[in-house]
Amino acid sequence: MKMNLNAASVLLLVLSTAEAFGPTPPLRTCVSSSRHYAETNVVTREPAAAVSSVLDAASSFGITEPAALSAAAAVKTAAVPVPSSVSPSETVDISYIKWAAPPSLLNGGNRPPPILLVHGFDSSCLEYRRLGPLLASSSGADVYAVDLLGWGFTTLDDSIDYSAASKLTALRNFWDTVDGRPLVLAGASLGGASAILFGAGSDLVKGVVLIDAQGFVDGVGPMASLPGPLAFAGVSVLKSVPLRNMANQMSYNDPGTFATDDALRVGRVHCVREGWDGAMVSFMKSGGFRPSEAVEKLGDRPVLVLWGRQDGILDGVEFVPKFEAALEGGDGDTTVAWVEECGHVPHLEQPEETAKIIGDFVNSDKVSGGNGGGGMLEAVESFWQLLTAR
Repeated sequence: MKMNLNAASVLLLVLSTAEAFGPTPPLRTCVSSSRHYAETNVVTREPAAAVSSVLDAASSFGITEPAALSAAAAVKTAAVPVPSSVSPSETVDISYIKWAAPPSLLNGGNRPPPILLVHGFDSSCLEYRRLGPLLASSSGADVYAVDLLGWGFTTLDDSIDYSAASKLTALRNFWDTVDGRPLVLAGASLGGASAILFGAGSDLVKGVVLIDAQGFVDGVGPMASLPGPLAFAGVSVLKSVPLRNMANQMSYNDPGTFATDDALRVGRVHCVREGWDGAMVSFMKSGGFRPSEAVEKLGDRPVLVLWGRQDGILDGVEFVPKFEAALEGGDGDTTVAWVEECGHVPHLEQPEETAKIIGDFVNSDKVSGGNGGGGMLEAVESFWQLLTAR
């Protein structure tokens, strides 16, 4: 079923929460990789505190998917500086996971830029539990999945502003805190909106990956103008089982396999934290993200538009050409990749194919300048051919 987004932008945001959903898939490589790389989860700039309560919360909530539990065990927090307009304490705790590239793929000093994965509306870094370890193990890049301020397992406090602008400020400052290198920025669904806005205003972003991204739907509709009591009543519905289950069912090409009860628990575990409602109201009343006018500003760098062919929430037939048209006037390079037999969440429904597509993109000459894993391999092969031809 395709939706009229102009008439249902708020429902679209609710449906976007399904990025965190998904059952235990037949992907042993994903689970084993997640366990291995969690052991090397060390940030570049400053030590991060382990968040054991995330694993405890996931377990007590009844989550059983091994990849989800492994990712939950790897969640860390970083104390991120922010202006006093965001938090009176001028710091917030941002939760994230890092899957470090295996040493065998580092190629000395030649490696692709790190990848920062941004989740969708009211989701968490657990959304990338399948893609993250696969991408790190195959691309040679360090891979981070971060929680947007107010969602996931970040600081929740009534004194903090959780507006769209504050989320972007915390996201930019998070990257400066934990790594700071030039990066490839990837966002799924509403996470694509934050990736567009971050990338359009940063020279650090060497490439952008838009995964079934919300780039041409601005704001949150009438919820932005609701009075306080009605706003709280409205957001309480967002975490309800019936609504989340509807989003779960609509997000997949194969809901019979992927839209399970365990999937629902993975997508809701962060919503039961104290303070979630207030943070959500703060975001809604800010009006939400408005990425549409910023899309064309990404035209000066490589962009990968990756889309599930059977997406029933954001129809690629409608939106992919819009991205191509908006980006064509720049000096960058736009690549479109379709994931077959896949709905709104390629990183959950087809993580192996998604990892391959993104890995090829970050290792391409246009992103890594010939210094990525792929470019290095080609250089070695060419040099060997020259030697053996003599």
